Amino acid sequence: MKQLFALLTVLALCSIPAAAQKKPVPKTKAKTSASGAVSGAVLAKGKAVYVQNCLTCHQADGLGVDEMNPPLSKTSYVLGDKARLVNIILNGMQGQDIDGEPYRNLMPSFSTLTDQQIADVLTYVRSSFGNKTSAVQAAEVKTIRAANKK
Repeated sequence: MKQLFALLTVLALCSIPAAAQKKPVPKTKAKTSASGAVSGAVLAKGKAVYVQNCLTCHQADGLGVDEMNPPLSKTSYVLGDKARLVNIILNGMQGQDIDGEPYRNLMPSFSTLTDQQIADVLTYVRSSFGNKTSAVQAAEVKTIRAANKK
């Protein structure tokens, strides 16, 4: 049943016109409370970017597809260095082992996303699927993007 739902979701996303898929997310700063929790508004924006760009490969539950698309749940890539994670979004990735497991599908670059969209989706991923780690700020993405251009 879960696979049927995932298939229907993918088919529905494929039927959305390309112009509708590129709808920009309004710019906001990722807001955290004194306890470090990310606001619901930031998570909602991140989830919207995830659904548009990531769900097809990494699945609704963030568990990916064995040997094809890596999971986003509790992996060193998601929980670790933010710069490495931002660089994967900006530059794409292929043929990397994630936590000792091989994944062979190409992840394309998503450098067309704004700094805020990247920050929002990475904050969502780093706060979802059993993950509980710090938010990514748009300023961090901007700095890493600028360093890539040098």
